[in-house]
Amino acid sequence: MEIDLTPFGYEDEKMTAYQNYLGGGMLGRIANDCTVIEWRSDDRLLDIAENLRQYFHQLTNPDEGEWESLSYGQNQSLPVSAY
Repeated sequence: MEIDLTPFGYEDEKMTAYQNYLGGGMLGRIANDCTVIEWRSDDRLLDIAENLRQYFHQLTNPDEGEWESLSYGQNQSLPVSAY
């Protein structure tokens, strides 16, 4: 999932949320990346990233879904990748 950060004051910058498959029916932790250099030093971008991860989890784990087995907190304790 990718969002445009222009409305947040970061002209022509983007942020993504993604999730890798670990195997055995398990998805890894939801992670972010961003086109802003050293974005992890910017508290505002860290807040946006957290909100984007939570939104991504909500979309991929609906309350009525058959695959919903991990809460957001449980999911975020998993590794990003199996490699």
